Parts: sequence; structure tokens; C-alpha cells
Amino acid sequence: MEGLSPVDAWAITAIVAKAAGYGAALLAMGGPLFMAVFPEAPADGRRHARNIALAASLTGLMVLALRFGIRAARISGAGLPGAVDPVMLGIVWESPLGTAALWRATGEVLILALLLKTSAAKYLALAGALLVAVSYTFVGHSLGEPRWGLAFLLTCHLIAAAFWVGSLAPLRTATHHQGAAELLHRFGRIAMVTVAVLGIAGLAFAGLMTGSFSALVTTAYGRTLLVKLMVVSGLMLLAARNKWRLVPDFATGTPDASRRLRRSIGVEAMAVCLILLTTATLTSVTTPPVNL
Repeated sequence: MEGLSPVDAWAITAIVAKAAGYGAALLAMGGPLFMAVFPEAPADGRRHARNIALAASLTGLMVLALRFGIRAARISGAGLPGAVDPVMLGIVWESPLGTAALWRATGEVLILALLLKTSAAKYLALAGALLVAVSYTFVGHSLGEPRWGLAFLLTCHLIAAAFWVGSLAPLRTATHHQGAAELLHRFGRIAMVTVAVLGIAGLAFAGLMTGSFSALVTTAYGRTLLVKLMVVSGLMLLAARNKWRLVPDFATGTPDASRRLRRSIGVEAMAVCLILLTTATLTSVTTPPVNL
């Protein structure tokens, strides 16, 4: 298939590691964003967001180190020996991945400031979230043209996605509190704006990468992108069901509403995992049609 790179064991390892890195980054960014937007959230929900962000930041740092080895193994063609070869690792460090890693690691370290539990720590964590988002503009398909336009679209897309993903766990925790109905309603209102940002930024980025409608069905990049769009569409429908049906049921005390809402949020989380794997595949083994 046009635009598809060879898929071997190292490519699959790279996809899994990249998906894990995406997930860690979104959760690390999402925690500070949730805490800033919803200071009135139940204490256990805010604590959950904080703890997940801290764990995700640490995981992200470890995944960064792992990805260096995987990248060195892939470009050297020597397998495991190449993954620990100082020369190959040095080449990776001098590549765009090294620049991105520096920005991302700095951002994730700043997010670890949440350990301090102070007002200043929250601002440091928010700055860290921005650095993590911007780090992705130094690698991958965003290096095409128009450079700054792609970088801006990707940053907006990632921040919106991070807010959504980082809110899932604390919102699920909040469903144990009947008084959290207003929080869920407010999230629904904000999510409408988030969805608009995600959609506009994502579609604009995809349009710049594919260049034509026919490329969606004739290239590996286009077909993988279509799979991602289908899963995202399903996620949006599920979120709409939560907002218009399950949250109102929860607010009125409908029996079993909280359990159904928690289950729905869990399905959203699984859909996000599939989206991350698809995105990792898109950026690891396919080439955008505009670059073919």
C-alpha cells in the first residue's frame, strides 16, 4: 500500500511505546487542566486528577527513554545491540526526537511540581502542560508546511484532547457524589467547545496532510486516518449520550444512573486507547500523501 513503511517487530514496539507516550502525555497535561477549570470539584476527584497527572508524568519520562532505544534500534537495523549503541543513541539525540524529548521532559518535570500542593505548583504544572503539547510540534508530520500553521493546529488539538482525557477519571470519581451533577453539566458545556476545537484543528491538520479527498482511500495514511475518524465519531456520540441523557438522569436521581454513567465513561476511556494506538500507527509507519 502506498505510503506504508515496513512493519516488523521493532515497528510494532515503536507503535505501542508511542501510544503509551501519547496516553501519558495527555493524562499528565489533563490533570492540571482539570484542576484549573474545576476548582469546585469534589476533593477526591481533584486528588484523583493530581495523582494520575503525577503518575503519568513519571511514566512519560520512562517512555521517553525507552523510545530513544527503540528509535536507535530501528535506524541502525542492528536490533537490540543498536538500541544501546552510544553512537546510535547520540544520532537520535541530535535528531528532532531529541529536541522534542527535551521539551517534553521539561514539561513533565514541571507537572511533578504538583507534589508541592501549593498555588505556585499549579501554575508550574500548567506551564508544563503547555510545554508537553508544544513538544509534539518538533517531530512527526507537523514538520511539513505550513510549519507554524501545523504547529498551532496540533498544539490546540492536543490541549483540547488532554482536557477531555484528563477529565474522565476524576469525573467518574465524581459520580459517587449526588451533588456532582452541576460539575457534570458544566463539563458538558465546556466539552462542546472542546469538541469544536478538536474537530476544527483535527480536520484542518488532516486536510493539510492528505491534500485531496482521494488520498483518504488510496494511501495507508488516509485509510488509517479514516479508522481514527470513525472511532472519534463513536466517542463523540457516546459523549453526547452522556450529556443529553445520562447526566440529566443522574441529576434527577434516576435509579442506576450513576452506575450507567460510570460504565459509559469507562467505554470512553477504552475508545481513547484505540484512538491513541491508531494515532501511533499513523505517525510511525505511514507517510502523509503530501510528502509522497
